[in-house]
Amino acid sequence: MMEPRIRLENVSIAYSRNLAVKDISGSFEAGSLTAIAGPNGAGKSTLLKALMGDLKLQSGAIHIDALQPKDFGYLPQAAEIDRHFPLSVADTVMLGAWNRSGAFRGISQEAAERGQSALEAVGLGGFERRHIGSLSAGQFQRVLFARLLLQDAKVIVLDEPFTAIDAATTRDLLAIIHRWNDDGRTIIAVLHDFEQVRSHFPRTLLMARETISWGPTETTMTTSNLQKARAMAENAASEQPERLAG
Repeated sequence: MMEPRIRLENVSIAYSRNLAVKDISGSFEAGSLTAIAGPNGAGKSTLLKALMGDLKLQSGAIHIDALQPKDFGYLPQAAEIDRHFPLSVADTVMLGAWNRSGAFRGISQEAAERGQSALEAVGLGGFERRHIGSLSAGQFQRVLFARLLLQDAKVIVLDEPFTAIDAATTRDLLAIIHRWNDDGRTIIAVLHDFEQVRSHFPRTLLMARETISWGPTETTMTTSNLQKARAMAENAASEQPERLAG
């Protein structure tokens, strides 16, 4: 039996009848490590939200084969997460156990031990009782990666995971991403640092609302493709948003 993959078939997404993503088609193969890159306003985060079921498609389809919602682990942009909510580091990490235990069941001793191991794996052993609002940006991102470690998902979806964090934290989290991929997990990450894309992600979807190129990073992230993406983004910004017919 073939491993499940994620297939996009002419995916278009609109906000208030304005197209944000147009006719994206391609596949995230099982066990692949893929970056989604492109200029600001290219629709990268919008595509991830649709992939996670948080946005409805205007047209097209996303096929996830035999995967279930619980098989996906999602890390949104840091700006979308409310750190004022009264949660400790340990409580935040243990949210990753919900896909196994359910929201209204107690956490098992085994899950608690795995949560502790996840914190130690991201370098935050001893931070269990700290309030998440007291953490630096890098420390909080480590907490969220620990939560993903506990979740143990088959597909991990990351939206700008390295924004506003220090170089040491970025290096440690990239190492975790590579370990996940070595375990056979599918990783999809929106990134703005093209050097990170070239150095760490074998496959790339380069987009500017629509697909510029999707394939091996060395053939996708070429100068000509990047120039094309930039030109398309600039044209879209200077014109009225493309509106749907009707």
